[in-house]
Amino acid sequence: MAHHHGHHHGHGHSHGAEAAEYPKLNFGPGAKWIKHLTKDRLGTFNGGHFSDVNLSSVLFTHRIDNQEHVKLEVWSAPGLSKPSFEEALKQKFKPAKKGESFGPSWTNHWWKVSLTIPSYWEQYERVQFEFDPGCEAMVFTTDGTPLQGITGGYGGDRRVEHIIPRSAVKAGKYEIIIESSCNGMFGVPWNGDTIAPPDMNRYFQLASADLVVPNQEAWGLLWDFQTLRELTDSLPGNTSLQNKALTTANAIMNAFEKGDPSSITEARKLAYEVFGDDWAKKGEKIYDEGPEKAQIWGIGHCHIDTAWLWPYRVTQQKVARSWSTQVDLMERYPEHRFTCSQAQQYKWLEQLYPPLFDRVKEKILDGKFHPVGGSWVENDSNMPSGEALARQFIFGQRYFESRFGVRCKTAWLPDSFGLTGALPQLIRLADMDYFFTQKLSWNNINVFPHSTFNWVGIDGTQVLCHMTPVDTYTAQATVGDINKGVTNHKNLESSDISLLVFGNGDGGGGPLAKMLENLRRIRATGNHSRDIPPVNMGHSVDEFFDVVAKDSDAGTKLPNWSGELYLEFHRGTYTSHGSIKKGNRKSEILLRDVEILATFASLYKYHQTDYVYPNGRINDAWEKVLLNQFHDVLPGSAIGMVYDDAEKLYAEVRKEGEALIEEAFKAIFPPSISLADPTFKLKKAGTLVGYNTTFFPRRDIIEVPLTGAASRLRSQVVQASKDGTVGLALMDCATQGGLSYGTGMYADCKPVSVTRLGEDHFVLKNASVRLTITGGRITSLLDVALDRELISEGETGGLVIFDDRPNYWDAWDVEVHHLEKFNKLRFSNLSVAAEGPLRASLKSEIKYGQSTISVVISLDAVSASLKKNSRSFFRFDAEVDWHERHEFLKFELPLDIHNDNATYETQFGHVQRPTHKNTTWDIAKFEVCGHKYADLSEYGYGVAILSESKYGFSCRGNVLRISLLRAATAPDAEQDQGKHEFSWAVLPHQGHFLESDVPIAATLFNSPLHVRLLENTDEAPLLKTKPGFSIEGAPNVFLETVKRGLDDDFSAHDVASPSVVLRLYEAYGGHAQVKFKIAGDIPVVKAVATNLLEDEVEELNLLQTEDSSLAVKLKFHGFEVKTIKLVLGKPGSLPKRDSWVTIEKPRA
Repeated sequence: MAHHHGHHHGHGHSHGAEAAEYPKLNFGPGAKWIKHLTKDRLGTFNGGHFSDVNLSSVLFTHRIDNQEHVKLEVWSAPGLSKPSFEEALKQKFKPAKKGESFGPSWTNHWWKVSLTIPSYWEQYERVQFEFDPGCEAMVFTTDGTPLQGITGGYGGDRRVEHIIPRSAVKAGKYEIIIESSCNGMFGVPWNGDTIAPPDMNRYFQLASADLVVPNQEAWGLLWDFQTLRELTDSLPGNTSLQNKALTTANAIMNAFEKGDPSSITEARKLAYEVFGDDWAKKGEKIYDEGPEKAQIWGIGHCHIDTAWLWPYRVTQQKVARSWSTQVDLMERYPEHRFTCSQAQQYKWLEQLYPPLFDRVKEKILDGKFHPVGGSWVENDSNMPSGEALARQFIFGQRYFESRFGVRCKTAWLPDSFGLTGALPQLIRLADMDYFFTQKLSWNNINVFPHSTFNWVGIDGTQVLCHMTPVDTYTAQATVGDINKGVTNHKNLESSDISLLVFGNGDGGGGPLAKMLENLRRIRATGNHSRDIPPVNMGHSVDEFFDVVAKDSDAGTKLPNWSGELYLEFHRGTYTSHGSIKKGNRKSEILLRDVEILATFASLYKYHQTDYVYPNGRINDAWEKVLLNQFHDVLPGSAIGMVYDDAEKLYAEVRKEGEALIEEAFKAIFPPSISLADPTFKLKKAGTLVGYNTTFFPRRDIIEVPLTGAASRLRSQVVQASKDGTVGLALMDCATQGGLSYGTGMYADCKPVSVTRLGEDHFVLKNASVRLTITGGRITSLLDVALDRELISEGETGGLVIFDDRPNYWDAWDVEVHHLEKFNKLRFSNLSVAAEGPLRASLKSEIKYGQSTISVVISLDAVSASLKKNSRSFFRFDAEVDWHERHEFLKFELPLDIHNDNATYETQFGHVQRPTHKNTTWDIAKFEVCGHKYADLSEYGYGVAILSESKYGFSCRGNVLRISLLRAATAPDAEQDQGKHEFSWAVLPHQGHFLESDVPIAATLFNSPLHVRLLENTDEAPLLKTKPGFSIEGAPNVFLETVKRGLDDDFSAHDVASPSVVLRLYEAYGGHAQVKFKIAGDIPVVKAVATNLLEDEVEELNLLQTEDSSLAVKLKFHGFEVKTIKLVLGKPGSLPKRDSWVTIEKPRA
């Protein structure tokens, strides 16, 4: 044989490695394969038809369920009650067994589980209790500490195993308590379709209550095989790694023998071909090997909708189940990091599950459990007001800081249905730099062009934004997910890393052990192959963004996106569930008024020297409003049970808010009552005084009851109703904020009249504007002074109903094709309801289908604001008894105005959107969100629609519309059925929107005067007090909020250094320089500019004005939000100030 090695037979071959002997003869068939058949074969290795002989048959070594080893007792809580652990354990439990059914939907059942473990099981690596109630459940220790969640059933989120501690296996005894809840992860949809209304009578069977010994080596092989199969299915085409994974998986199937345990170990070794030698022994250290820079950053997450297809109280249980499971997983997988948003959910955990809260806190301080988002809930960001969005961040950040000593750095709204352009500024003002979202991947017309970019808000503030290219916040941590993180990234040229947000979500759950196992194998593979992107673990979302910021030179290498992130989907959510939209708007304005009045009451205390600002009660009310702004509650896309809860919260806020206002008035007014007070009609005398909580001068016409003794107030009204029960008084407030007094008709008032010119022909007019209704439609809208007709020739305005049948997401979507089929309604049965001179009105009763629509159209003798040349608006007050299904009620005006863009109010500013269909991006905005106004203007003139509780608008071409009512049937079968009261107004204005008073008029329209009857005005110092705050020098700066400081101490009556905090913003989109004046009787010692969290940014110079007020100079750029904190001292001890008037020295 020596000649084989020593001789080259005269040929000059040189061998780098020893060559295998290549046989001369070959009579075999060869190793050609049919790849797709081999690939298909892999599906037979686990479960399915061959489960009695394939890998499934050996996954468990032992399984017992007899009563000798598993003793079950159950107590079913009555009705929909949700008793605490302590309450449940006091009840009488009865014997139960596997196979029994429990229900109906939403009920809770408590189990005492006593296990006797065979002594010979001590030899096994792991012993588990498998509990599958078919629904959700939670495992507690016998002293009430939640250990983990259970997800019954056979979906991808199944989690039914509870690992029994080693000490209990040795002892042979183990006891736990389980609470099972009769709902699935996504509620209980009645027909299996996720968004169907709930089946309120579902029962769930206890399918498993077994003591089991899992074959850990077999489970390891199952996970090995699963990863290999994913590599085979997910990697593109014909790569080396894809083929290697397929041949290895096939070899494993050939090596496996059901009756031979050693074959499992041998089969696992075959996987080394792909994962590397002894990869499993390295555990979490596998992430320390391989490429230094990972392209995919894995972060565990569990998206728990605070309410959706289940009510708030069920969410509280979902939070405890999901988070306890993650804490448990962290013990077994040291690389596991879990990020979690929504301060409200942490607070529920703190209140309802204190032992678990302590465990979570421990993991937060250990850097493994990461609070994120900095907000109270993952709120809708279309409809909450600017101040409400600010409070989401203020309440969220302060909660996280107070409990865990940390603020969030990354804002987090992955699932909100579109994102306002006001957010970047508010995020930065809340001490955050980064933003994560991904919902725009759901766009149904255009593909959003970036993955990592600078999002620039309406004011120019930017935030570093990442929309994961994996296109989900509930990734399953598969090879496909990892690959998509690179292949779907829209701007790899400027940033090449992606966030993998993995874990079961929406209904909770979070990451499973199999996901963490899969990621270890994927990393092991990536350590040896470039065919799969490297993934890392053990980091935070903040660290991910820090790397993006560093690699992109602080964002300078990234693309920009300016303005709102408009979601081209779910456009019906601006209108669904009208009562919730109204509850939100009214509550926001009520709380603003409460804070203003309570602040002044705490400063002045004229009539109640011990008045203390009710900080705790105001915060409680805000928390309820913020909770209802969750992104499936306020949008109207939850089940009916959620709205029962939300309505109760709004009712509580209204009741508390009104009580707080009464208490504040007691401190600043002598005895007085509101016009709504039942005792009002008993009062014989008194003076009507209004309190204006806006900071605009105004005139209002108010209704005064004239029944009973109150008929003596007739002298204070200008016009009485036909039956004499109600009078109309004219109230005048010439100053910015403060008091408004009853008055007679002013010379510059414009008396109104209504004329009937025929059976179906009415004219409503004053010297400013005129509206004509002919044949039940608005045929003319005229600016009298300019003799300008505003309705397009041959067109008519009025109510219109559209067919509303979206392609799937019923409560969420209104689709572009709804505009193709409509029915124009007529204002029928018109009659004159009031004839002037203060107010003239027409009443119409419309019958449509099963519904009645009653509309009062009125015109007042005052203009919309006290701005020069302001016009009067036409007010439409509707009472609707609505019983339609899948129809959409709107109000429209075809205007003789042309502009490529219409203007809509957004938070702390406005946004322009196209009226044309030039591109698909333009077409997509056929239904949009606005707040208090929508406006179509051209040079010289415009018309706005004002809204007091509606958020949906559109402007296609020259037709401006406001959306009033929808009628979806899923997930709430009774959405919007029944009675509604709402108003809108039509405001013509001279000059373009930017020259108009539309934002001011809209604020006044939404903020009625607080009118009081003062029995005695002699002792009323407030009547002689100047307005506390006023703005001079720029009409485009608005004072939105007046409240007390976040860190004031309200426990002490005489606070050491009290403060007042003001929020102002520029409303028109331009620069401004203002003199902000503070009344002399407010003892200010220091003024500072702060962020939203009231961290001091800079001290401001306080100057003395000629009228002995103090003033601060403030400069604004377009849509800028400023927070100013005034620190107060004792009256009389104030330092001397420089005068406002200074002589400038000439420059050298």
